[in-house]
Amino acid sequence: MKTVRDATFQMLRERGMTTIFGNPGSTELPMLTDFPEDFRYILALQEASAVGIADGYAQASGRPALVNLHTAPGVGNGMGAIFNAQANKSPLVVTAGQQHRSLMTLQANLTNRDATRMPHPLVKWSYEPPRAQDVPHALARAVHMASLPPKGPTFVSIPMDDWDRELDDEQAVRHQTTRVVSGAAQPSPQVISQLAERLAGASRPALVAGGEIDACGGWQAAVRLAEAQRLAVYATPAPGGGRIGFPENHPLFQGILPPAVGPVGEALAAHDLVLVVGSSVFPYYPNVPGPLLAEGTALVAITSDPDEAARAPMGEAILADVGLSLSALADAVADSQRDEPAARPEPEAAPLTDPMSPSTAARMLAEVFPEEGIVVLESPSGTLALRNQLRLSRPGSYYFSAGGGLGFGMPAAIGVQLACPQRPVVCVIGEGSVQYSVQSFWSACAYKVPVTFLVLRNDEYAILKWFSLLEEIKDAPGLDLPALDCVAVASGYGVNSCRVSDPQELHAELSRALASSEPELIEVQVTPGMALA
Repeated sequence: MKTVRDATFQMLRERGMTTIFGNPGSTELPMLTDFPEDFRYILALQEASAVGIADGYAQASGRPALVNLHTAPGVGNGMGAIFNAQANKSPLVVTAGQQHRSLMTLQANLTNRDATRMPHPLVKWSYEPPRAQDVPHALARAVHMASLPPKGPTFVSIPMDDWDRELDDEQAVRHQTTRVVSGAAQPSPQVISQLAERLAGASRPALVAGGEIDACGGWQAAVRLAEAQRLAVYATPAPGGGRIGFPENHPLFQGILPPAVGPVGEALAAHDLVLVVGSSVFPYYPNVPGPLLAEGTALVAITSDPDEAARAPMGEAILADVGLSLSALADAVADSQRDEPAARPEPEAAPLTDPMSPSTAARMLAEVFPEEGIVVLESPSGTLALRNQLRLSRPGSYYFSAGGGLGFGMPAAIGVQLACPQRPVVCVIGEGSVQYSVQSFWSACAYKVPVTFLVLRNDEYAILKWFSLLEEIKDAPGLDLPALDCVAVASGYGVNSCRVSDPQELHAELSRALASSEPELIEVQVTPGMALA
């Protein structure tokens, strides 16, 4: 008869989930014995990095990814990264080992005393099967739940002695684990028709493009709609925009909305109808009060997330698949004769300074960046400068932690590169952010993942200094980061690393690194402070 292990790997195989990410401990070893040759195990040296690599892989591949953590302490280590995955709507199936069933009541060492509650409220579903024979079914259910909208992480706790148990009903397990579950809600024709009429009747409509447009394959439909209706297009506020939903070199694209209540309302005041697609309304932060919307501005949101639809502080919401909705809406509208909004200016070259500004560093990257390149970003103070200089304009070209938790960038870049081996990946990151997932350098080298890490070193937590000014906080400690040598650390892990200070030297090193088949790190000293253009 088949064992639980046999049935589980067969279920994963049939779903294309043959890459497993993890950091195993003693409670996970029984799962990994006689590991199948057609699977690969991507090891990270800390659980948060394992979750981060899986997060990037799941987003870039569009498929659920399995993460294997070590009972309670491993789940604890991974919780911050699971928070990021939840905000990113990444379809992860997080598993953790559990003590032998016979020892769980005794709370023997490494028992996760309340396994199903521990990852709450960061997962969509959490379960510990009551019988060993239920493990394959539980994992299949976790895959379904992670993949249904809104996508997100799920969790299954598995006692370590379950894997070798024989199945008592192979036919039932086969039926349970081979099911196909899909969920893409089509908006009603009446709702689309009414929205199309409102767009046609508006004098100054706008589209706010969220990351879910990219995740659900709605990129071309968004362009088609915007061009037909001559919409002014904005990106959802940067801190909450984990992906890009519209080409940022398009003449209709107006830029990124500011992240706070008052500034967002002011930025949209010129529009009488705002269509927000694939984003919450809105990922506000920091607290800058003001009117949510100006008088005379109406808002309609389209989202697949019931929570986003319910919690929005204003406007109307349509709960449906974002890609299907955009396609239906683009089909329903006629070409508008209203004037197109003025195109935003081309990015200006920042003045040369010593050290160079983050904008100049981003400009050097833009000059060598391949058309099919991908950016994974974790430089909060350099986000706007990079987006303005690069103006990324292909689907799947940008990944950022929508939750704002540090430690996402480096492991996610590795996962994205593993999922997209034919597309060059650049991780743009601050030297402070590097420290949150520094173990990722080992995984990049061990699996020869050719990510280019561009470290913008400003010797401070620049984003926190900006917040302290905004919030009128004086003399806060712990905001300076002198003597962080990322070149030495990365070199110690085996990454080809260098430090540059001149723009042309940076240009040359980036060109070389992007052509490399190995992980590369380039550290560049930049001016401190927020870069806003």
